[in-house]
Amino acid sequence: MNIKNLALITFSLFSLLMHTSLSAQDLQTVSFDDYLKRFDYKERKNMKIDIPEMLDLYKQGKVQIVDIRFPEEFQAYSFSFIKNIPLNELPARLGELDSSKVIVTVCPHYDRAEIARTYLTLKGFQSKYLVDGVVGLAEYLRGDKARDFIQATQQ
Repeated sequence: MNIKNLALITFSLFSLLMHTSLSAQDLQTVSFDDYLKRFDYKERKNMKIDIPEMLDLYKQGKVQIVDIRFPEEFQAYSFSFIKNIPLNELPARLGELDSSKVIVTVCPHYDRAEIARTYLTLKGFQSKYLVDGVVGLAEYLRGDKARDFIQATQQ
């Protein structure tokens, strides 16, 4: 099997994984095969989060946002309220995550965030990925919206 085919199979598998309706408690006891078999539309909806909902939950202290881009990407542009744990470091850094919160994974668009979300879900975390990515977040948090968000998080 060549690298291109392996990459396609891996991406397809991760995309399918995004669509299961298991809670974090269920995932601790279910096999990977069962996880795939229990895919449904409810989880397809629940695995995603949009910017307004994520920011609202952040203001309430209910989510931890994790940017899974490489360090160089994070250094080029980042958000002060988002923790950087590169995707390739995630397995070794699970202890930095707050298991009492929903973990929202982000990357420029959403491809790596989907992979991270699947991994975290299989590890028992409640997780979602930001459908608009950090590119969309940068566009959204401009001007008054940026000011209002920062003021709300500092109260």
